[in-house]
Amino acid sequence: MRERLLKFLREHQVLTLAVVDANGSPYAAALFYAVDEELRFHVVTDPATRHGKAMLANPSVAGTIQLDRQHWHEIRGVQFRGICRQLDSDERARAWEVYNARFVFLQQPDAILTRELANTAMWRIDPTWIRLIDNRLGFGHKVEWTPPATHGR
Repeated sequence: MRERLLKFLREHQVLTLAVVDANGSPYAAALFYAVDEELRFHVVTDPATRHGKAMLANPSVAGTIQLDRQHWHEIRGVQFRGICRQLDSDERARAWEVYNARFVFLQQPDAILTRELANTAMWRIDPTWIRLIDNRLGFGHKVEWTPPATHGR
C-alpha cells in the first residue's frame, strides 16, 4: 500500500489543502507539493497568506490530490488528513532538497521567482491518514493507510 501511495503521489504535483482559520472559517488553497520517502508532504507558502495564517493557528489540515478530467471508471485520487508545521533550520534545508529535486525549474535563475521565494516558508504535512481511491479496481474502490506511531517525529 505504501509503495502504491508513493507512486501515485510522485505522479502529481498539486494538492488542494483545506484549513480552518483562527475564527473557525474553512478555506482551501492549491499548492505545489513534494513528497518524501516517509509520505510526508512539503509545501511552500508565505506565512502571511490566508492559508499560512490558518496553518499557524490550527495545524490540523486535510486535502486531496487527483487527476483532472477523468472518466468515472478511471477516477483515481487521494484524500488525507494530517498535521502541518512550518520548518526551520536543518529540517527546512532537508525539505528544500526534496522540493528542489521535485521542481527542477527552481534551479534555473529567475529574479522574480527568487524575490517571491524570499517571502515564503517551508512547511511539512505529516499525514495521520491517507485514502487512495481507484475506480479502475471497482466503483468506489478505496484503500487506507495510517502511518506507524513513530511517523513524523
